[in-house]
Amino acid sequence: MDGSQPYNPRTVEEVFRDFKSRRAGIIKALTTDVEEFYQRCDPEKENLCLYGLPNEQWEVNLPAEEVPPELPEPALGINFARDGMPEKDWLALVAVHGDAWLLAVAFYFGARFGFDKADRKRLFNMINDLPTIFEVVSGVAKKQVKDKSTVSNSSSKSKSNSKAKGSESQPKHPKASTPKDDDEEGLDEEDDEEHGDTLCGSCGENYAADEFWICCDICERWFHGSCVKITPARAEHIKQYKCPACTNKRARP
Repeated sequence: MDGSQPYNPRTVEEVFRDFKSRRAGIIKALTTDVEEFYQRCDPEKENLCLYGLPNEQWEVNLPAEEVPPELPEPALGINFARDGMPEKDWLALVAVHGDAWLLAVAFYFGARFGFDKADRKRLFNMINDLPTIFEVVSGVAKKQVKDKSTVSNSSSKSKSNSKAKGSESQPKHPKASTPKDDDEEGLDEEDDEEHGDTLCGSCGENYAADEFWICCDICERWFHGSCVKITPARAEHIKQYKCPACTNKRARP
């Protein structure tokens, strides 16, 4: 099983890089690839686990056979509750267990390679700077960013009237955001501040001014164009954009 192959990051930076890669894989399963993930979690099958892999991919598989396993095991039997609760609630529950597993794996490496108190604290602080999988999947992270942006926008408006006037004459961010020319940067600085901490609903990474982003008209989450395979040219012809999760979401009885 790919999820249990020996893989031994030894420094704080290597463990954090491993954490981010596994986290990206799980977020992908619960957002971009949610329909495929849902189908693989067949309640008729045995205890299944969701693994985030070091290559930013994911897999649903049976637990490792060796005892003790090479790494801490993810939550067993995530598939059994698939049809017993609303899909949104089930995905949120899997996300919480994914967060717990990622921390267990990171600090397993820390214990195995003798991280001292300072190393453990530094690793935790690096991890804690990222939103949790649950926050990304449930949309809590986006709400926190909006609240933070509101405060930051209020302070920036009071600092610069010219900026405020420039931004008031412009419409709010459209559903697609593209890199700006130099002569537009002054007018849109405030909008850049508003989205500076926006998180991609697919990979969970931050917004960057030089990247193309698009917003789902259903769940109102923002995505890197590259994560959802949408180009600026294609976005111009989309009247209502639905992200992969909203497109594949099936009505529950």
